Amino acid sequence: MSCIFYKTPWAHAVFSQPAASYSRASDRPIPKLKVKFFFTKIPLPSKPTLTERACGRRPCRVLTSCVQLVASHFQGEQPDPGASKITVYRLHLRNPPEFRTLRRPPQTAGQIIFRMKELGKISQKSVASDQVSMIEIDDSAAGQRIDNFLLRVCKGVPKSHIYRILRSGEVRVNKGRIDAQYRLELGDLVRVPPIRVAQPSETASQAPVPAAHFKIVFEDDHMLVIDKPAGVAVHGGSGVAFGVIEQMREARPQAKFLELVHRLDRETSGILMLAKKRSALVNLHEQIRENKMDKRYYACVHGDWASDWGRRRAVKEPLHKYLTADGERRVRVQPDGLASHTVFNLIDRWPEYALLEAELKTGRTHQIRVHLQHLELPIVGDAKYGDFALNKALARANAKPGLKRMFLHAYRLKLAHPATGAPLQFEAPLPAECRSFIAQLNELRNGSHPETTPHG
Repeated sequence: MSCIFYKTPWAHAVFSQPAASYSRASDRPIPKLKVKFFFTKIPLPSKPTLTERACGRRPCRVLTSCVQLVASHFQGEQPDPGASKITVYRLHLRNPPEFRTLRRPPQTAGQIIFRMKELGKISQKSVASDQVSMIEIDDSAAGQRIDNFLLRVCKGVPKSHIYRILRSGEVRVNKGRIDAQYRLELGDLVRVPPIRVAQPSETASQAPVPAAHFKIVFEDDHMLVIDKPAGVAVHGGSGVAFGVIEQMREARPQAKFLELVHRLDRETSGILMLAKKRSALVNLHEQIRENKMDKRYYACVHGDWASDWGRRRAVKEPLHKYLTADGERRVRVQPDGLASHTVFNLIDRWPEYALLEAELKTGRTHQIRVHLQHLELPIVGDAKYGDFALNKALARANAKPGLKRMFLHAYRLKLAHPATGAPLQFEAPLPAECRSFIAQLNELRNGSHPETTPHG
């Protein structure tokens, strides 16, 4: 149990009445804790033996007298010396600035944090606070880099501050200094220093995240594969309050770990993977980095597929990310950009349209969309890189052909199982609105039937 003790004279404020007033020992208010590290505030009375140390005049690690004094208030008797191990940490508090570690010496009574190691495990939610937090690493965080772990648990703390406390050594693992690249191991004990976070305005209200259940393509103890609909972001941010990952976590409150393996654009539908274990996430990310996953998309484009391209066209144009004047993220082909490689296979063609299969060799942001724009074959319905006049015409009521979404669908994914290594293949059928659009194109092409509709 972790407690903050103030050098003040009202020790029994935590009880409904003084512990000595109970007639039987069994009636005394002994805490029944079910977690390993439980933080609470308990006032501590003055005692001459604690004056110098508790006021912070000398650094200290273990105070036996404090252990005995705390036990006397809880139980009215001395504890078994082997029952618990108590470690003491000093906090320095004096006008702490926002986002700064509290390091100035106290002017009055010092504050001491006690931690009992046998009483369970601290919650790994947000640990941004005015006190030191000790976190024991479990399966959900084992294998994760310490910087990414801190960014996850220290909600609202700027990334620059996270890296500053790592460089300064204020974050420790098993009492030792580490760098930002350190990967956590099961059972590691992480010390997170006191951090102050600016409190949100009382008038600002955040709408609760609604739970949502998406169509499940595959699920086991290691991973979850869903068929994401178009129009749903994979995560919150950039003006989006929440996405698939937040809704899935809300729908599965019992899940200890649930993280996105990769991303899909908001208007893209199809196969989306989530990891249910940290080890699975690490393995799947490694497969992505080593190009061991086979990702295939369907895209319907507007324009003329050149006859000299044959049935297959590889595009290796480098891509560069930038921000527009209004802060919107965009991507363009640029010679000094990141190497990018997409292979397009022709499935079917019409006088003004073509249905393509896109094979990703790299996974850059908006890669398929920008490469097709570069070929002057914009994706139908693409609001960022498409033909805006065409999109508006297709979205009109009673338009034929008509479509009110972007025609980009992640239909197939091949990979190795993250735990067993067995080959896996997942497929998501083309959504109804996309099948309908192809059927309309086939009807307009000499009255033919929609035999070419994929997964129709």
